[in-house]
Amino acid sequence: MDKFFDFDRTVEALQYGFVQDALIAAAILGVLAGVLGPLIVSRNMAFSVHGTSELAVTGGAAALLLGVGVGFGALAGAIVAALVLGLMARKGSEHDSVIGVVLAFGLGLGVLFLWLYPGRASNKFGLLFGQVITVDRSSILLLAVCAVVVLAALSVIYRPLMFASVDPDVAKARGVPTGVLAPIFAVLVGVATALGVQTVGALLVLSLMVTPAAAAARMTASPLRATILSVVFAEVAVLGGIILSLSPGVPVSAFVTAISFLIYIGARLYSRVRVAA
Repeated sequence: MDKFFDFDRTVEALQYGFVQDALIAAAILGVLAGVLGPLIVSRNMAFSVHGTSELAVTGGAAALLLGVGVGFGALAGAIVAALVLGLMARKGSEHDSVIGVVLAFGLGLGVLFLWLYPGRASNKFGLLFGQVITVDRSSILLLAVCAVVVLAALSVIYRPLMFASVDPDVAKARGVPTGVLAPIFAVLVGVATALGVQTVGALLVLSLMVTPAAAAARMTASPLRATILSVVFAEVAVLGGIILSLSPGVPVSAFVTAISFLIYIGARLYSRVRVAA
């Protein structure tokens, strides 16, 4: 039986073009997830990210069925989901229930589309658990363009969005358009989430979009330092997860989630030691 981790086999795998493409895509995704993550955590949007990622599967499944690019389908599905959730869940009291309703409907459609799809089962499972071999140069180009657009848009709205995230009532009283910022940010998160589906899969994209930021929030209260740490943690998780998955051939999401969880546990221990000191 092969060793669970074979260094020579991993080094050999790193020479393949598709693996290098996957690492480039993962690095871009890590930056996006790391920058957006602290805002997601501060705005209590973890469940929303989960719902958006699941509905990205619906868009990807529809794309498989129609014979078009899965990345474009997942992107379209996530954007539509983000808009619907951002517009329908404006009241905090109904936020979770709206996400649950839309999520259930979208998953039902996704299951139907996957059942109707006559192609290989690996394509279906790739939407759920990630598949690095599906990342090619066109996927990298789409990811890079979307990342630039998301980061550029975020740079414009960052300050009022941060204000609205920390104290929404005061921000609204000061004239910050919180009703407009919410759906805009939801769309930006939807784009990043959809791009993560192809790399780590929809079921576990939450670990990359939320866990590194949650760990960073445990270590510092500074928004800038939290963002930097979040990016570093996300990069370690996604790049490390891909590299560790090469030798045993295990789905990359298993390692990404494990690394993210260990980082989070370490951050919690650090915060306890710091408080005790």
